[in-house]
Amino acid sequence: MQSKTIEKFIYYYPLWGVYRAIFMDDWVIKWLDEQRRKGIKRLEIKQEHNAYYVYDSTTYWDKTEKKRKKHSTYIGKLDRELGLIESKRPVKSKIFPRNVWRYGDALLINKAMVDIVPTLKESFGDIWEEMYAMAAVRIMGYVPLKRIKSRWEKLYNELKINPRLDPAYLSEILRYVGVDRDGQNRVFKILIKGEQYAYDLSAIFTRSTMNIANYGYNKWMEHIKQLNLILMVSIEDHLPTMVRVVPGSVRDVSTLKMTMSDQDINKIKMVLDRGFYSEENIDAMIKSGIKFIQPARRNSIYYKEASIVENNHFFYRGRLIKSDKKVVEGKILYVYEDTKLREEEENTLYRELDEGKISKEELEIEMNKAGKILIVSNIDSEGVEIYNMYKEREEIEQQFDTYKNTLHADIMYLQDDETVFGHVFISFLTLYGYSKIQNMLREARLLNKVSPLDVIEELSCVYAISDGEKEIITEVPKKARILDEKLKTNLFPKIKS
Repeated sequence: MQSKTIEKFIYYYPLWGVYRAIFMDDWVIKWLDEQRRKGIKRLEIKQEHNAYYVYDSTTYWDKTEKKRKKHSTYIGKLDRELGLIESKRPVKSKIFPRNVWRYGDALLINKAMVDIVPTLKESFGDIWEEMYAMAAVRIMGYVPLKRIKSRWEKLYNELKINPRLDPAYLSEILRYVGVDRDGQNRVFKILIKGEQYAYDLSAIFTRSTMNIANYGYNKWMEHIKQLNLILMVSIEDHLPTMVRVVPGSVRDVSTLKMTMSDQDINKIKMVLDRGFYSEENIDAMIKSGIKFIQPARRNSIYYKEASIVENNHFFYRGRLIKSDKKVVEGKILYVYEDTKLREEEENTLYRELDEGKISKEELEIEMNKAGKILIVSNIDSEGVEIYNMYKEREEIEQQFDTYKNTLHADIMYLQDDETVFGHVFISFLTLYGYSKIQNMLREARLLNKVSPLDVIEELSCVYAISDGEKEIITEVPKKARILDEKLKTNLFPKIKS
């Protein structure tokens, strides 16, 4: 019996730059040479006992371990008479995907932020990628600088950007953004394009040594430094348009005038909150030519003028609203009576009278205010238009709360003014993305049922997986697919049936 001819086959791994000696039967080497002449590449032969197995082999760069790794896919068994016998069932081998990313929520966040990307590029040049990454990851919830990189790397990078996200560098980015007021103003000017804006002035407390902070009392009556935060939100499209930080001691019309200094005040109507109400502020706004809508406090002297004579009316979301308009001392008073709210407040007042909590005199005074909303303005318009602007502002209050919650965690301990200004602006970008998702829900009539964070959570279970050569998208759960269809975001077009 003839002895089996064994030859040494030298296999070269071009990506690794190494040679490997493999002892194979001559018919195996002949078969492999024939495949190469046919132009078939990347074949690797593995021998186990007396059998030969064929693999498609390549290499890829592992970002985590910072080195190249081999990736082999089983093709079939090699037979001396039959040649390659392809198999549907792979031999067990160590095959790992190169990367797994959160895909669904990453695409939604990018869709929410994509409109502002050109503005960031134009306004901040080379650092826009870091700014984008910080703002985008915080839409999912607040994270400190030291965890920004970890969260970003878990998201599918649709823009294919490469931001530098080590904490020390991000701190420098915040400081740079904070001093670049020109860059911030360019963003604000592009966003301010409507006429009706909600204006909020809120105190933020801090334990830092910032120059801009002044001492005041927080809600626990602790004497602590504070600064004032000004936020403007468009009533027409429910998107934030401007943010400013002013000293904690300033809470008057001067802040409003400063905010509007670069704008055409003749085109802008400001809808303020009750916390800004005072006779001095109202008179100053009229004198400055600022158009405003100011809800009065319940103790306002103008409530004595709050009777409704003409008895105009309209319906707001099915509720009957009676209205009247009066001019008192050069100010236009808009008086509204929500008939359902009046009934509820009357019941409460009479119950308090029976329980001895209020007197008959107090009852008479409060009955004149029951169900009423009083708005002071210098805008002469239809009562229903003023009322709609006022109610739109109420809906925007949630955005103010979201913004302040995002800010609070860092501002308590940031140590210099410039870093605070940068942090405030990055949080502003986060609010912009969050508000865009809110608008998607609003247009789909889902905002009362689903929050932006609920949507992000549902979509986060759709992943992208890469094996070094191709990417695949995991199965889209039913809830995620339904949300995508209702929001018309078209995040998964390739996998929809």
